[in-house]
Amino acid sequence: MPSQFPTSPIGIVDTIYVKPTVRSPFRPVDAAEAVEGLGFSNDVHQDRASPRQLLLASAAAYTELNLPEHILRENLRITADTSRLHSGQLLRIGESVTLALTFQCEACGRLGPGVAGTAKNRRGMLARVVKGGTVRKHDPIFCVGTSAVTWSDNWQDRVEQVLRSVPDGFVIEFSQIARLAGIQSSYCRAFPALLKRLAPCQAQKAVPANGPGLRWAGGTRAAR
Repeated sequence: MPSQFPTSPIGIVDTIYVKPTVRSPFRPVDAAEAVEGLGFSNDVHQDRASPRQLLLASAAAYTELNLPEHILRENLRITADTSRLHSGQLLRIGESVTLALTFQCEACGRLGPGVAGTAKNRRGMLARVVKGGTVRKHDPIFCVGTSAVTWSDNWQDRVEQVLRSVPDGFVIEFSQIARLAGIQSSYCRAFPALLKRLAPCQAQKAVPANGPGLRWAGGTRAAR
């Protein structure tokens, strides 16, 4: 019987981590349940609207850069080189789980002193779960196609992409833009300057929390 997967995997799952709560540490597990449209079950990063549901880091980044254990805060450490992956790729893990890759994760200062400069573009690739199932250690990983949605690694481009998706007649709050674009809420302070550089038809759709207008939340609409 022919295989439903490509014959050659791009790598395997080396380690799996979940973070049950904001205050709890990441913990390694032998298997995790991926929930379609959310992320890992029992993981604080579950978010139906976010492009940052899972972070995939490369095992090679740890060895080549001599990084401390789990300093990149990934959900999956894999043997594939994540710096060679790109937005829109679909990865099949094991028998059923499918991930849509979104964008390369920025190595920010929250990782600790000196880590951002060392890791640079090697922190890993972010992804959304498009088909759920169980991910297990040593599962093979296959590239099985491409998604219709791609994201830029540049956060400003992603903000503009979110604004382009807002229907006419609706506005979106700064905090929701940050959520949909996959950036920290602290970036909202830079939005006014960014909006001045965008076309007025896009910029006028972004409002602060107390701004007027009919809200758009990203696929759902709520009046206010």
